[in-house]
Order: sequence, then C-alpha cells, then structure tokens
Amino acid sequence: MDSPVQRSDPIVILGAGVFGLSTALHLCQRGFTDVTILDKQNYDESKYSYLEGCDAPSADMNKIIRAAYGPETVYQDLSFEAMDLWRSYNDYISAGRDLPPGLSQKDEIWVNNGNLQICAQIDLPYFERMSIENMRKAGKRDTQVVVTEKHDVNRAEKAGFGFAVDPFSRWQKNKPYQALLDTSGGFVYADKACRLVLHLARRAGVKVVLGPEAEFSGYREDPRGNITGLETVGAKTYPARLVVVACGGWTQQIVPGMDHLCETTGGSVAVVKIPKTHALYERFSPHNFPTWTYKMRDGDDGGLYGFPVDENGYFKIGYRGTKYINPQNLGDEKERSVPVTRWSKPDSITRIPSHALDRIRGFLEEFVPELGETGLDITFTRLCWYNDSFDNHFVIDHVPHKKGLMVATGGSGHAFMFLPNIGKYVVDKIEGKSGGPLDYWKWRNLEPSKKPVNVLGEGRQSERALQNQRLYQDDELVLGGTSGLGKRARL
Repeated sequence: MDSPVQRSDPIVILGAGVFGLSTALHLCQRGFTDVTILDKQNYDESKYSYLEGCDAPSADMNKIIRAAYGPETVYQDLSFEAMDLWRSYNDYISAGRDLPPGLSQKDEIWVNNGNLQICAQIDLPYFERMSIENMRKAGKRDTQVVVTEKHDVNRAEKAGFGFAVDPFSRWQKNKPYQALLDTSGGFVYADKACRLVLHLARRAGVKVVLGPEAEFSGYREDPRGNITGLETVGAKTYPARLVVVACGGWTQQIVPGMDHLCETTGGSVAVVKIPKTHALYERFSPHNFPTWTYKMRDGDDGGLYGFPVDENGYFKIGYRGTKYINPQNLGDEKERSVPVTRWSKPDSITRIPSHALDRIRGFLEEFVPELGETGLDITFTRLCWYNDSFDNHFVIDHVPHKKGLMVATGGSGHAFMFLPNIGKYVVDKIEGKSGGPLDYWKWRNLEPSKKPVNVLGEGRQSERALQNQRLYQDDELVLGGTSGLGKRARL
C-alpha cells in the first residue's frame, strides 16, 4: 500500500480558482508546509476581474449563494457550513487588519439578500417542495418563504425580506406569480472573495506563482509513470509528491482521461449598465432586490438567473438552459470541448449565441420592461465556461493508474458557493479519508441503467456546438427606449 502524503511533502496545485484556492488554504490550515499554487493568470494585477483579462469562471462579478437544494441534502448541509465561513470573511474585512490590495473595511463579500426561485406554474415543482421538506427536517423551515402563503410572507417581512417577495412587481402588474424565497441565500462578490482567499492562503504559507510563466507545460514522471512534479512554459520545474489539477474548464486538456466524466460547457451572460444617477439603480440595489432564478430545471426555455446591480452599475443576467460546447481537435487527436473567451488567443469571442440572447431578452422584456422603457440596453455579453460532470456532482479524487495526480473539478455551475469549505474535503481525500460528500465526488463512470443529467461528448454534430450556433448582431442588444444603440459604449 502506498504511504500517505506527509505534511512536509511538496504539493503543487494547478489553478487558482475556487477549488485551487480553497485547497491551498485548507492544506496549510491542516499543517502541510510545502504548498505551491500555480496559475497562468496574473491575478495580482487583474484582481480576478473579468474585465481586466481574466477568463476563468471564478473571475466574475458575483455568484449566487443558496441553501435550498431540493432533494440533495449533501449540498444543503455544505451550504450552511459555507455560510458561516462567508460571514467570517465579512468580519475579517470589517476588522480592517492586513487586507489585500484593493479591499477596505467598507467592502463586504457576502450579501444575505435572499435567493428567489421563480416557477412557471402556480403549484410548486418537485425541487422546491423538497427544499421546503428538507429544510423542515433540518430545523430551518423558517428560512423558506412560499410567496403565495400569507404566513410565510409575514415572516419574511418581519425578518427584513419583504423587498424580496415580489421584486418584479408581478402582482401589481396583475401577472401570474409563484416562487420560493430562500432567505438564507444571497450572493458573494466573486472577484473580492477570490482576492481575499488568495491573500489568506499567502498569509498561511502558500507559495503563489502567477502569470504566463506559470502556465502548465507537462508532467514530470518517474520510470514507472508516476507523477513527480510538473513543468511550466517558463521552463521551471516544480517537484511534487502530489499534483492537484484544479483548472475548471481547462482540466480535460491537462487530464485527458476525464472525457467520460466531465465536459467544458459555456453559460451565457448579459450585462446591462445602469448609471448610478438612473432611477433604477436604487431599485435594483442589493438592499432592495434579491438574487433570483427562473425555471432553472425546465430545460431550454428556462435556466435563467440574475443579481442586483453591483457597485459599478452592472446588472447581470445569466442563461444555462442550453449548455454550449466548443468541440476542437487537440494534439492527442481527441475532439473535446475547450473554452473560448474574450481573452483567448489566437481565437476569441465576445458574443453569445442569439438563441441565448433571445431567452435573456424575453425574460427582461416580460419581467423588467422598465429597462428598455427608460432607454437601457444590454451593454456586453460573456460566455462563462464551466466544467460539468455527467451528474452535476464534483470530482475530487486521485486519477486512476496515475500515482501522484489528483483532480478537484467538476464544479458544474454551483461550486463557487463552497469556496470557503470545499478545500476541507479535498484535504480529507489527500489524507485518505472517505465517506460523506466524498462518496459523491469520487472518480466514476455513468451506470448503464442511469440517465445523465448532462450528456457529454456530442461533438460538432451537436446543436449545442458553437459551430452550429448563430451569434447575435448588435441590434439584438436593444431592449427598447428612445436612445440609439450607437450612443452606448461597448466593451
């Protein structure tokens, strides 16, 4: 039997996103003394801002936090565990001691303004009903508000969440409306969260190497094929007892044996810039407006979500009803989906499929027509690349038949909320522990009798392939109003 990794052994983590940052921090907190994290992005300069050249999904404006997880109580429990740590991050910042560059005591990372799950029918769907039942079993039923139940609404109003019950004024407009409000939820400022955890990791003793010279070039192997480290394009070698690959949508290019388990898929994002002087800025501010989802499990016509306006005036809406792929033939002669972003080289992309934009515009015109009515249009769009497993569970395990190599990936669009605590479980796996959530996240194959949540490997013939999608034209960004599109600045 192989001896376990010792606390003095060198461990190299590839990727400074959610999985990588959290793993690095928890390793040091657990007593490991030789931890290095590498990433080709220079996050010290970009501060994890997508608009400053970052293309990882962790580098974002904001991410939804929720505890309502339907039948999946493993994530419900993890969410509540994470929320305690999110609150501790706010406390750390408000104390004002030893903050990373760009953060001040006035900043907050975690905002508990609720997560509203809007349904398409008056009867609550199965997922929402199970969320209520499992919250009841956990003694937290009072965090869940059915917006058509008066006693729930009264409780929400007393708790300060009255603004989140009907933020789109559906009843005032005499529109049909049903939703479940999770008052334990809200959002985090993603870029600030990553910057803080990177800072905490450095303080704990993690060695951090960022920038193009830290880009992965290849593995070091011994004569038996065991991984003994890695090399970067900067011609530097990093010996390691264990290499942890945590590269999100880029993981399969580095660990090709994962194609049966995960695939890189693109989510579509549109952003409306609301000036601070605009009447809607205050209405959509975090203390007046919750995070929300719409028909998240209803396929192509649903999968929409959004946020309150941020401090820069960005009002973000996302669409995951169709998970796009970008199949490419790579050097190993295997066709697999790879990320292509605003910042990719040599090819880049700044637009999303018109199909996705139609879904986003349809929601805005039905639920927030006042954007177009007051002359606001969509300012820019983004494809955000996730690493989806076939069952939406994470993948945290050693790579079979490759001693010294481990993966922490498969975020499937819901990993960011666990930034404070997911590393705890990666370290548990490194230390040889099992059971609990780790049983869901093992290296696995789809059982023949089961249907995948996400179908993988459809390739170029798929309707979801970008090669088969029409990207929008500029005039499709117009929501309405009297101002001309040409007068608005575009990114």
